[in-house]
Amino acid sequence: MRRYLEVYERSLRDPTGFWAEAAEAITWDRTPTVVLDDAEAPFVRWFPDGRLNTCFNAVDRHVEAGRGDQVALVYDSAMTGTVATWTYRELRDEVARLAGALRDLGVETGDRVVIYMPMVPEAVFAMLACARIGAIHSVVFGGFAANELATRIDDATPKVVLSASCGLEPGRVVEYKPLLDEAIERSRHRPERCLVLQRPQTTATLVPGRDLDWAEAVAGASPAGCVTVDAGHPLYVLYTSGTTGRPKGVVRDNGGHAVALAWSMRHVYGVEPGEVYWAASDVGWVVGHSYIVYGPLIHGCTTVLYEGKPVGTPDPGAFWRVIADHGVSTLFTAPTAFRAIKREDPDGRHLLRYELDRFRALFLAGERCDPDTLHWAEDKLGVPVIDHWWQTETGWPIAANPLGIERLPIKPGSPTVPVPGWDVRILDPEGRECAPEEIGAIVCRLPLPPGALPTLWNADDRFVEAYLSRYPGYYLTADAGYKDEDGYLFVMSRIDDIINVAGHRLSTGAMEEVLAAHPDVAECAVIGVADELKGQVPVGFVVLQAGVDRDHDEIVAELVEMVRREIGPVASFKQATVVTRLPKTRSGKVLRSTMRAMADGEAWKLPATIEDPAVLDEIGEALERLGYG
Repeated sequence: MRRYLEVYERSLRDPTGFWAEAAEAITWDRTPTVVLDDAEAPFVRWFPDGRLNTCFNAVDRHVEAGRGDQVALVYDSAMTGTVATWTYRELRDEVARLAGALRDLGVETGDRVVIYMPMVPEAVFAMLACARIGAIHSVVFGGFAANELATRIDDATPKVVLSASCGLEPGRVVEYKPLLDEAIERSRHRPERCLVLQRPQTTATLVPGRDLDWAEAVAGASPAGCVTVDAGHPLYVLYTSGTTGRPKGVVRDNGGHAVALAWSMRHVYGVEPGEVYWAASDVGWVVGHSYIVYGPLIHGCTTVLYEGKPVGTPDPGAFWRVIADHGVSTLFTAPTAFRAIKREDPDGRHLLRYELDRFRALFLAGERCDPDTLHWAEDKLGVPVIDHWWQTETGWPIAANPLGIERLPIKPGSPTVPVPGWDVRILDPEGRECAPEEIGAIVCRLPLPPGALPTLWNADDRFVEAYLSRYPGYYLTADAGYKDEDGYLFVMSRIDDIINVAGHRLSTGAMEEVLAAHPDVAECAVIGVADELKGQVPVGFVVLQAGVDRDHDEIVAELVEMVRREIGPVASFKQATVVTRLPKTRSGKVLRSTMRAMADGEAWKLPATIEDPAVLDEIGEALERLGYG
């Protein structure tokens, strides 16, 4: 760990020198002379006197450097059988024309633009076009319910909304325009204009005087140039998933964001300009912002935009086909995607159909990766499988195996070590640092590094209350875990998922790790439910591997014994049930808090981000069988 420790310790000892060097990877219109301004701490500004344009750094500068003919964007739609590419020069021209169309609609620097689109190239063009003219984009996951879209429109108050006629899901077309119309009808704020991309699968009805056809508007526009902005000028606002009532809009600045992402591409992910990088996520999530759009393009990579699923479009070999067809070197996706592939193709037979000769690393994040899934991926792919950890709020990894600095030994269940710039501590409820192996709240010492949220949109007080008040001087991640003797971090669960069983603080994540190791289990979740005697007791939900037809009671008995053996009787793990699916968000997170509320008979609201609400009916029935709800 020598090289890693040198870099990490320097980043904490001399943050201004460290990030000043990192900032040299960015093209500045005015080079910053001040690296960190913390005069108004806990609110800080990185590179406060610097000026730049993020779109220029992501697109134009590569053309000016003579790399205009390199492929910048690959669009691969398993839903339509379409593959298309754009070079950096072609991408610049597309973005400049769309930016011109936005300018023609009256969008100026500082105005907000809501982007409500599927996984199509125009979504990428839209984000970059906003950045080009200094507008602040807010991407809302395509297909979000009208009420949720309305709350985001009211909070962001956009001048323009960019949308499409539809999105595509396996077996169905999701019409976006009726949802958009209803959202605007519900909103107090009314956008002046809507620009609508008409997809071949369905044609949207345009509202006269408000809606414009995307293709026509862009065809008649003149290209717009890049507008320089202060480093602290907001690049985007991204609303955190699962919000209820007033949403929390995470703000991302231009300067710190560009510096952090450029640094992470080389030092965390270990990729070089010109290589093909694929984040199998959605532009509606932070992963899509950081590692489909901005990170790879700022670094000069080729990025892949995939419209499809890991299984069913058409089979569990979908990811291997994309990697093989486009020469992907590094894949970043969620563990839930690999659990789905493993469940459908446990022997990896589909993998044998493809040559993955350029593929050298898999990164997983979005939810804790159980060791069983990690080992399966390592065994089948023969490349490093890196579990790493970060959040919408942080914008880039907090903990990872930093392949571009030094490849460290992998410890299954751990996202390895804190990334340089992140001073990660484990605190007990009284704010004292925990001993190695002792579970506590995972926090990050202030100031946070560049790229992390400087505040919430129009809500400084909420920012302090939500993230900085519990442990003064620290950012509260709301995750719980521990460090081992080697400094490896183990993120076990959300703080709310640390359960108290007869006075013992136990991690549901540790129990899930045991369940996932059972050969018949594809994926699982453990929640703590209220118990009169012990305060809380754990209950497990397991999804079985495809083709398993054993007696469920037998499997449950084996699972109970495994937890008893691995964690001990103190866990009081005595109940588990088999279900066909777990309730998840569209980004793959299991909705444990909703399941817990159902079990305890508490009021709960259907999460806005849920992938399929029908699965909650099965969970409710399972809880009833166990005597809860």
